[in-house]
Amino acid sequence: MNSMMLAQLMQDMQDPEIMREAQKMMNDPAFQAQMKKLTESQGFKQHMEASQEMMKDPEKMKEIEAKMQDRLKEGNEMLSKYKEQEKEYLEKEKAEKGDGEEDGEKKAAAKEEETEEVEDIPDIPSLNLN
Repeated sequence: MNSMMLAQLMQDMQDPEIMREAQKMMNDPAFQAQMKKLTESQGFKQHMEASQEMMKDPEKMKEIEAKMQDRLKEGNEMLSKYKEQEKEYLEKEKAEKGDGEEDGEKKAAAKEEETEEVEDIPDIPSLNLN
């Protein structure tokens, strides 16, 4: 996981809507079955044992925590830079359109109507964790 993704994950975990959706997903029997299968795998068990052993060493924990804080700081900076670039791009794009805003709004409304018809299909997340 790169630093920017880590920062985005930490921000997303502060969003109540995202956390409600995560809770719904975790309550899904299909998700629970996948997690049970995952946690019973030998690779997962070995990784958890190694993690628990590593956590017993206070120096190693300080080192890991410092690395995570550095990566989170780096990720927040990258995410901030990305959002600023995105904002500048959207402002530039809007300025280039100028008077064509009404046409753009009509097109957006027409496209929204099209997608409303398609949205009858439920959104089923992929639970394949392999």
